[in-house]
Amino acid sequence: MDRNKTRKIKLGNIYIGGGEPISVQSMTNTKTEDYESTINQIKRLENAGCEIVRVAVPGEEAGMALEKICAKAKIPVIADIHFDYKLALLSLESGVSGLRINPGNIGAKWKVEEVVRAAKNRSVPIRIGVNAGSLEKELMKKYGGAVPEAMVESAESHIRILEDLDFHDIKVSLKASDVDRTIKAYSLFAEKSDIPLHLGITEAGGLYPGIVKSSIGLGLMLSKGIGDTIRVSLSRDPVEEVRVGFEILKALGLRQKGIDIISCPTCGRCRFDLFKVLEDVEKELINIDYPLKVAIMGCTVNGPGEAREADIGIAGGDMEGILFKKGKVIKKIPQDKMVETLVSEIKEMMSS
Repeated sequence: MDRNKTRKIKLGNIYIGGGEPISVQSMTNTKTEDYESTINQIKRLENAGCEIVRVAVPGEEAGMALEKICAKAKIPVIADIHFDYKLALLSLESGVSGLRINPGNIGAKWKVEEVVRAAKNRSVPIRIGVNAGSLEKELMKKYGGAVPEAMVESAESHIRILEDLDFHDIKVSLKASDVDRTIKAYSLFAEKSDIPLHLGITEAGGLYPGIVKSSIGLGLMLSKGIGDTIRVSLSRDPVEEVRVGFEILKALGLRQKGIDIISCPTCGRCRFDLFKVLEDVEKELINIDYPLKVAIMGCTVNGPGEAREADIGIAGGDMEGILFKKGKVIKKIPQDKMVETLVSEIKEMMSS
């Protein structure tokens, strides 16, 4: 699909925009001042494939912890700042790769100038994060609520503050908790600007509502070429956000991350415990980043065809399955050997 042409910015060792691969990011939910817990969570996120991580900086103690966190993190760390410009300066001194701020809530113009000057000196980009839940009062009054047009105008006013200071390493997000308003805000902005966009449906909810809202919202925008980096917001372990993010990109053919497992929902024709086999295979392969299509199918109707089209797969029978490899039948496998055999064959394919 054709992607919107946006300018390219550098965030640590990652490029965003300008046709670069769409990156997947998340945010820690530890107390940032507890740097050991935060570092451990970042390591888990890195192992899941997370490419950018954001941390909250609500106070000086959290800001002081950033130096140790940044030193240990292998991926770019973004400091999330609200209200206090001194925390932005402290975060920059501690070595963060990016800032997420709203220039309008940092305070007086000279405070903004200090932050922008420090960010520019360190080549640190700034994300302007517009949220429907915290729009400026004057815009709420002007538009009669947090409508997409108000969100876009808010972003534009913040951008002007930075660009008037000759700062252009900017990316923007325009998030709401509902899909329709979010899509409209991003679409309106994308028509006007070449600034890279960070996509997300904010406060999307728990696992199922969050996945559904994010998949629909991000999927529709990405399919129209909008978006340069994404975060799936879930009231869950942030590692789940990363997994869902990559699944969305994989489904759209925008990224290939990890093994692609296809499986049937099962029906009355299934004669082995497909759910158990699938769950065990997923656990074994979850941290493997290899471009391979694996089929686990439950019966003889669609199973053989899907298994043949995959790189490797199983088509189920009565408490057993037929192993296919590169379109050829290899052997029959009893259920109690399916997981062991399939994982072993996959690892052999990876090493060959």
